[in-house]
Order: sequence, then structure tokens, then C-alpha cells
Amino acid sequence: MTSPPHLFCFGLGYAGSALGENLLKQGWRVSGTCRIAAEQPRLIQRGFDAYIFDGTGHDAELLKSLAQATCILSTVPPGDAGDPVLKFFEKYFTHCAHLSWVGYLSTTGVYGNRDGQWVDEDSETRPVSLRGQRRLAAERDWQVLEEHHQIPLHIFRLSAIYGPGRNSLLRVLNGKARRIDQPGLIFSRIHLDDLMQVLYASINKMLPGRIYNVGDDLPAPPEEVIRFACQLLNTTPPPLKTIEEAGLSELATSFYQDSKRVSNQRIKKELGVELKFPDYRAGLTQLFKTMDRD
Repeated sequence: MTSPPHLFCFGLGYAGSALGENLLKQGWRVSGTCRIAAEQPRLIQRGFDAYIFDGTGHDAELLKSLAQATCILSTVPPGDAGDPVLKFFEKYFTHCAHLSWVGYLSTTGVYGNRDGQWVDEDSETRPVSLRGQRRLAAERDWQVLEEHHQIPLHIFRLSAIYGPGRNSLLRVLNGKARRIDQPGLIFSRIHLDDLMQVLYASINKMLPGRIYNVGDDLPAPPEEVIRFACQLLNTTPPPLKTIEEAGLSELATSFYQDSKRVSNQRIKKELGVELKFPDYRAGLTQLFKTMDRD
């Protein structure tokens, strides 16, 4: 009997576990990592073979599972010392005898600030934020791995992800929504369901070495998205504030450094993706219809 395809996901978080659940329904085996022991039982209950990897070490069972993978996805962000997945597991990728697809989730932050202009996958990368600089360095390290070991690498530069459990509607309801007064600021988003479409399409149409921007059709100012969420909820939008007045964290502030529109034409032309939610209005409206407001 032929073994089912097997995804190993470094980082079974928001995006990784969503892809895993989709593949489980199609008969795949899905294994991967979590950072802390408290997360492991929940992931196992959802059908995953879960192993702990906190960036400092791993166990033998993880390596056995990794060696059996046909597809690998990494959602783990780089840190001060670079990409922890490559640091600990680079040499093991050559032992994955049946490996047919490797995906690395990066960010459109690698393009830096473009003052609202369009970028595509061939645009120059010039990140401003430390987060973007680290991601670009990690991309290049993955590309070196691809060149040296001929792994079938695909890089996905993600716009801001939203979806069930993580969206502007919930931030408004939780009192955490902020409208930042920064004229000219604009960036792209992607609904979780559409990100899943892109990843699955790539697995089924493997083009090793390709880079894909993942965003919707309507880049928009973030304060406009909050206003629309408030309109759906029939509530007054929060007041406009400067970044300083909003008291944002260093990480949150970094998202407001870059203003650009990200082209998604390659995922449509090469992967045949037709977005379910081509703009934030469609995505938030659907989330509003299905959310529990009791």
C-alpha cells in the first residue's frame, strides 16, 4: 500500500496548522513543531504529529518524521542568530529522500518602503525594518540551501494575514483597534483561505525556485479597514492617532514603516489562483456573517 503524502511543518501556528488541517482532510499525514509543551496536546488532538522545537534543540523522533516528509513548510521567523530551522536542520534536508516541495513563508516587508507604489516579485528588495532585513537574509540562506542540495524551494512573500480568529472585527470588539493618522500609508492583505489556496496550488504545480507575492487585489490604508469593520459592527470608529499617541510596540510600529502596493499577478497566472476574497471588504463581510456575536 502506498504511503500518503506527508507534510512536515516547522511552526504549526496560524497559517501552518490551517494548511495542515486542509491536507488532513485529503488523507495526508501532517507533522510539525510547536514552541512549548503546552501546545503539543492540542495539536495532537487536531490530528497532527507534534514535536517541540523552541529554537534551541530537538529530539530524535522529530528527525525520523522529518526524514519521511514529502513536503516541508517553514513558517518560523528568523531571530538575531538567523533562521533557527536552517541552523538545526539544514543537514537533514538532504536525507529527505522523497521530498517534492519546500515552502518558506517570508514577508512583503523585504521590498521596504515604496511610498505607495506597486512592487512585484522582480522588484528590488530593500527592507527598512529589522524584521524585513532578517527575512531577506533568511530567504537568501534558503536559496543557498536550494542551490547546494537541489531542494524544490518555493518562497512566499506574505501580505498581512487575516481570517477567523485574527481580524479587524475582533480587534474592534476587543478594544484593541487603532486608527493611525499617517497619510499615504497603504499596504496589502490576504485572507487565510486564499493563502491556503496559494500554498496548495504550489504543491500541485511545483516550480522550484519561484517566489510568489501573496496579497489581494485591493491594497488599502489600514485605517480604512478599521472604519469598514466598525461600519459592519455599527459602532463608532476609534479616533485617529499618531504612532506616538497610539503607544504601539516596536514590532507593531514596524508595520507602519512601509507603504506599498503588492502585485499578485504571478499567483494568478502561474498557479491559476482565483481569490475567494479579492479585497478586505469581501473578507470582512464574510467573517462578520459567520462570527459569534453572542
